[in-house]
Amino acid sequence: MNMVILGRDGVINEYSDKFIKSPAEWHPIPGSLQAIASLNQAGYQVVITTNQSGLARGLFDIDTLNAIHHRLYDELDRVGGHLDGIFFCPHRPSDNCNCRKPRPGMLEQVARRFHVDLARTWVIGDSTPDLDAAHAAGARAMLVLTGRGAGTRRKLAPESRIPHSADLAEAARLIIDGS
Repeated sequence: MNMVILGRDGVINEYSDKFIKSPAEWHPIPGSLQAIASLNQAGYQVVITTNQSGLARGLFDIDTLNAIHHRLYDELDRVGGHLDGIFFCPHRPSDNCNCRKPRPGMLEQVARRFHVDLARTWVIGDSTPDLDAAHAAGARAMLVLTGRGAGTRRKLAPESRIPHSADLAEAARLIIDGS
């Protein structure tokens, strides 16, 4: 089974420097939910990995995070898509954990849980930590230009060979067409 691993904020839903702290603040990027449904229909498992330091910072609790994710699941269900899992790191950057991107811990957890070969797995993100985690785990990285993606692209070395797409919808098409 093929898998695609997605970042959440800035990839599926609008990014906020102030964190997504409630279901009401969660707004999908146009076309992102349909992109996940397209990946599902093409036979891909889709998993999210997301840093959620707002938990450690006390900005929201686990029940609120679960409510945000339930809204995501409900919205995705309406367009015929689904997720195979959501993995999150609840730690602050200063906690020095292995699960927080840019470290590969969450991606390694996904690989163990689903028995996937990360070298054949796309990791789609909008930030340097997403790309760095993919590289550290030996996965295939792709940048979307939504969220922080345009700024991330400007920071990449000119010789960077990381593929990029305008948004998750275009990334999904590239992956499906290339499989």
